[in-house]
Amino acid sequence: MPPREAPTDLQPRIIDLFAGPGGLDVGATWLGIPTTGIELDANACATRAEAGLSTIRGDVRDYGPDDFPDATALTGGPPCQTFTVAGRGSGRRSLDEVIRRVNQMAENPDICTHRGVFADDRTGLVLEPMRWALLALRADTPFEAIVLEQVPAVLPVWEAFRDVLVERGYGVDVDVLRTEEFGVPQTRRRAILVARLGDPDVELPAATHQSFRKGESNQSALGLRPWVSMEQALARGTSFTVVSNYGSGGDPRNRGERHSDEPSATVTGKVMRNRLRLSGGGWDRFTHHEAGRLQTFPYDFPWAGSDIGQQIGNAIPPRLAVHVLAKALKIELDLDELDETVDASWTEGRPIPLGTPLEYLEDRMAAAAD
Repeated sequence: MPPREAPTDLQPRIIDLFAGPGGLDVGATWLGIPTTGIELDANACATRAEAGLSTIRGDVRDYGPDDFPDATALTGGPPCQTFTVAGRGSGRRSLDEVIRRVNQMAENPDICTHRGVFADDRTGLVLEPMRWALLALRADTPFEAIVLEQVPAVLPVWEAFRDVLVERGYGVDVDVLRTEEFGVPQTRRRAILVARLGDPDVELPAATHQSFRKGESNQSALGLRPWVSMEQALARGTSFTVVSNYGSGGDPRNRGERHSDEPSATVTGKVMRNRLRLSGGGWDRFTHHEAGRLQTFPYDFPWAGSDIGQQIGNAIPPRLAVHVLAKALKIELDLDELDETVDASWTEGRPIPLGTPLEYLEDRMAAAAD
């Protein structure tokens, strides 16, 4: 199939599936891109409301692209619980069936929502972005760009998505990215898909920071910045060691540890259970805002609702979202400006987003005048 031409006269507008508390939406806001998120969880919706993020509370399976005709970009991070190593793994065991259904969807015009198909209904949700993309293509209103993220175990699904999208005129790149290589003070690995209509040269973003290796010195090299430590991100004023809630090597007594002069280990939904052994003696725990900072949410992001630790752990780090979105939408980034934006307040004088289009600024000024 010959490549379709991507629309050139539209300002990007994102529809974000499984939007959570707003990791991708914060990154999009920093880039000046209007975003609407669909999210079912009441707690995540409470946070989004406090943060002023546009939200439809509902099940992604009850909607489709025709409900959001102005959206030019599709993003999504489907629930990862059935695929994550920390979970029971029913999604990982169902990978072959998930991939078979991707191919089935590509051939069958009757695109279904896969309710009640898998042992854990959440597994089928990973197919929703494909359903949305195919419906938009069938209506001859394809998304200009698509960005998806999940735990590394889902990479084979994104590879199957890639094959379908390439046949329909998209340039696609997929791989696992390491968050500390993009300035996130955390060693988290995410399977990322970036697609752009009619662009065969689309690529994932290149690392801007060094990767973390236990015991190796932290310094810039080969044009890369040093990775960012918890100490730098949190500015607690005292050193500490994080003692994980999880055991390692199969031994629940063998708790993993990270020192404050290192990046955090992966921030999970159980992050609030981790204990901090303080250098001066005694114990502590992260506050919600500190856990959010390890994900690169603004320091004053207004977390709300219950189970905030789970909300934080479920989110894509906004700083990583900026890099991936910028690559998908061909936006040039200035790393120094990005640093200032990530470190700025969310609620008091939110900074002008990176790469803000003039029209967006004019709209904000008009809204402020009213």
